[in-house]
Order: sequence, then structure tokens, then C-alpha cells
Amino acid sequence: MEIKEIQNLIKFVAKSGAHEVKLETDDFKITIKTNADTPAAETQTTVQTVPSMVVQTPQPSVVAAEVEVPVKTESQPAQEVVDNLITIKSPMIGTFYRKPSPDKDVFVEVGDIIKEGDVLCVVEAMKLFNEIESEVSGKIVKILLDDSSPVEFDQPLFLVEPV
Repeated sequence: MEIKEIQNLIKFVAKSGAHEVKLETDDFKITIKTNADTPAAETQTTVQTVPSMVVQTPQPSVVAAEVEVPVKTESQPAQEVVDNLITIKSPMIGTFYRKPSPDKDVFVEVGDIIKEGDVLCVVEAMKLFNEIESEVSGKIVKILLDDSSPVEFDQPLFLVEPV
């Protein structure tokens, strides 16, 4: 399962109102839990990867890895308005790249007009390159990170002036 599919599943579960969803295959287990007690429902996801071969050794070994993935909900939008500017934030942890590859041109420059769905950058996470698309239309006012910079979840990437 790809990161984009996991993100879409998390969004679907958060919107559906379900309290807990478990998905299990031969390769991984995903548990998505929502906390319905709070007004802004918080969603928590646990992803466990299951190794295809288990080798027994006398030393203790890790059988499954748990990753806590924070999830955006309606109370945490992907962008926030600062004065008249919209801040586009990273949906994941990884490495920020302005170009699709080292020999290509950058996706966007300051002053470029973008529309909803345009690719703004790539965030590499665990050897997967995830295209970050714009959820708004407007003009790029500022690029907040340098190419090849580490990026955190929900970290601001771009300032956009709506048009």
C-alpha cells in the first residue's frame, strides 16, 4: 500500500465517523482510531509492517515496527490564512525537493501563478517520492524551505496569495 492510499484511507475514516478501523494484509497491519469524545475528533493511526520471513536467532529481534502517523482533521487544515496569504504545509515527514529530479527544472518559483492540483514540490519519505499538490489557486509569494531540506509534518512550505 502506498503512502497516498494510506492518506486517503485516513481522510475517509476521519470523515466517516467510525471509531476504529483495522486493515490487515500479509505485508502490514493498519489500525485507525478516532477519539469521538473530543469536539475536534482526533485521529490516530498505527502502521505495522510484518516481515515476510522470520528468522529465529538467539538475539532478540524486532518483529514489527509501529509508526504513529498524525492525521489532519477538519480542525487542522492543510493551509492557514496569514493576513491575506495562505500557508501550504507539508502533509508528511521527509525531505523537501523543489525539482522532480536533479537535472529537471523546479516545479514552481516565487511569482508563479498556480491552480488547484498543480504539483508544487516532492517530499521523499522512506524512498517514496510523494508529489505535493496545491489545494488552492493563487500566486506563490514565498518558498519557505531550501531544496533537499528535511521537513516535518505540518511544517509550512509555501506562502500563496489567493487570486
